[in-house]
Amino acid sequence: MKRDEVFEFFRRLAENNPSPTTELESTNPYQLLVAVVLSAQATDASVNIATRPLFQRIKTPRQMVDFGEEPLREAIKTIGLFNTKAKNVIALSEALIEKHGGEVPRTREELQALPGVGRKTANVVLNTAWGEETFAVDTHVFRVCNRTGLAPGKTVEDVEAKLEKIVPQPFRRDAHHWLILHGRYTCKARLPECWRCPVIDLCRYKPKTPPPEERAKPSAARTANRASSAARTAKGRTAAKLRANRSRSRPSRLP
Repeated sequence: MKRDEVFEFFRRLAENNPSPTTELESTNPYQLLVAVVLSAQATDASVNIATRPLFQRIKTPRQMVDFGEEPLREAIKTIGLFNTKAKNVIALSEALIEKHGGEVPRTREELQALPGVGRKTANVVLNTAWGEETFAVDTHVFRVCNRTGLAPGKTVEDVEAKLEKIVPQPFRRDAHHWLILHGRYTCKARLPECWRCPVIDLCRYKPKTPPPEERAKPSAARTANRASSAARTAKGRTAAKLRANRSRSRPSRLP
């Protein structure tokens, strides 16, 4: 996309949603960090279901360590990879106590040094907790950037680097939230809802998905054709049966 198109792309997403944020529920940076770690290969909705009761009693790394790995495993067992995630959450909580005075660090390097924390998780925390202009690239962001032509790349690192380069002010802080939400609710993986997309004319994706009512027309036509074909087949079978019956009923010729 050209520079003016990129600006217009984000201007429209911002107009639709002026104050985007993560859908993971938390009340402080530590809970946010834990929630993001738990969200790997899981939906935000599933994480929220597990963390709502958990976060009512656990708000600090010390409380998590005291809670223990086995109870934590039980509390998050509805989330994928819960065994590994429970181990990482306890380990990162211990590291926060030992190395950071129980506080969540504010640099990417320090965050990524924590167990279970990768670049995407660090970027989310830096952006959401501390307001840094970072670009966390998850599966939604990666898809939207490649499908629309906004910031195509073969790897998440490629996409992140391009976003870092092309996203203009005043959209940089909230850019990854807009892209995540756009990918989650409009530019969906299996069937993008192009008919209600605010950036449809800027998007490089083809062919555009038509509205449901238009997609229903060809389906209805196919149903009618199948019904017509079935009727013809049935009619042909009936005619063949009648001919066979007449043939059997004819008297045999005399020798």
